[in-house]
Amino acid sequence: QVQLVESGGGLVQAGGSLRLSCAASGRTFSNYAMGWFRQAPGKEREFVAAISWRGSSTYYADSVKGRFTISRDNAKNTVYLQMNSLKSEDTAVYYCAAQLFSPNWGPRFESKYDYWGQGTQVTVSS
Repeated sequence: QVQLVESGGGLVQAGGSLRLSCAASGRTFSNYAMGWFRQAPGKEREFVAAISWRGSSTYYADSVKGRFTISRDNAKNTVYLQMNSLKSEDTAVYYCAAQLFSPNWGPRFESKYDYWGQGTQVTVSS
């Protein structure tokens, strides 16, 4: 089992920044790729960003590319999502997720992730 706890959400004005954190416990963190997903009211959950086990590869949704940065600190068992130039359409509950290493891993696919956090609310006011 892997436990994931997100933090850092809140209310911010459009154009502002937030940094989300996701602390992991329970298994060897570096064996897991990590992802961030989000779900806006009335919409399905969507992929935001992902990072490989050692952080050498990152992946982003087109909607956040150039504004969001995913990173990880394996010594602290934590993954981060730095969000800059926030827009009202970024308002959502943000979830982090963990995917065990596999040759068939899929950074963008929700179904590939094994463990999920409880989510943290991000609200961007325009």
